Parts: sequence; structure tokens; C-alpha cells
Amino acid sequence: MAISPIGGGGGGFEADDFGSYKPLADINVTPFVDVMLVLLIIFMVAAPLMMVGVPLQLPKTTATKVTPPKEPLVISMDKDGKLFIRKEPVEEGDLVRVLSEMRNTEADTVVYVRGDKALEYGRIMDLMSLVGQAGYGKISLVAEGATKPAAAGAPTR
Repeated sequence: MAISPIGGGGGGFEADDFGSYKPLADINVTPFVDVMLVLLIIFMVAAPLMMVGVPLQLPKTTATKVTPPKEPLVISMDKDGKLFIRKEPVEEGDLVRVLSEMRNTEADTVVYVRGDKALEYGRIMDLMSLVGQAGYGKISLVAEGATKPAAAGAPTR
């Protein structure tokens, strides 16, 4: 007695003349070809749109070239209240004058203010006020990234 499936060979197997089943090893490439044709059409339509710009003949000029950005202007205050402009020490009374002179050569520069964490908040605000008096409008505070908190029950350093 042999058992034969009803519905004729579903599930990836086909019957041979002797009633045994073997795996069906054919690959249906129609979906693959359909996807490739759709991608081909998309790239054919999109390729002309990837042009960098309209081809033009631009006029020549004698204007000076744009200079690359300079080193950022960093003003630091250590825990003793000493001021530094780019690692160069400066007196607090001379800060506005020095920054104003630098403003003439470095227009529209962002000023980064760094302060030791032991300083009072008011000292940092006074420093930012002096930078603003020198004519700088873009002032940013610099801080270090926070460290991950210790796990519960773990010893702290």
C-alpha cells in the first residue's frame, strides 16, 4: 500500500514514474528579472538628475581667494583666575583691548570660553561679559563629556 499526496506535489517536490519523490531544483528567475528591470528604469531616470549643476561659463575675477578658517579663538581661565588666549597668558584688565585688536583681524569668529570647574559661576559670566564687550557675539562654553556613573554597589574612585 502506497500513500500518495492529494493535490499534486505541493511543497517543492515532484513525483517520478515510480511514485517516489525528489526535491525540485529549479529556480524561478522571473521575480529577479522584474526587480532588475525596475531598478534599471529607476537609475535611467535618476542619472540625468544627478548632474552637479547647470553647465555655465563663469566670468573671471581678480578678487582675493577666501582664506581657510583660522585656529578657533579659545579663552581659558584656570582655577586661580588667570586668563589665557590660545595658551598665551593675558591680564584681565587687558583682555577687552587685546580681544578688540584681534577682532579687527579675525572678523565673525566664534569664541570658546573654558573655565576650571573649581571657579564660581559668576567668574565665568564676568569673563563672557568681557568677551561681549570686545565685540564678539558668538560665544560658546566648553565642557568635557560626562563620565558614565558607577554601577550600584561598585566602589567609586
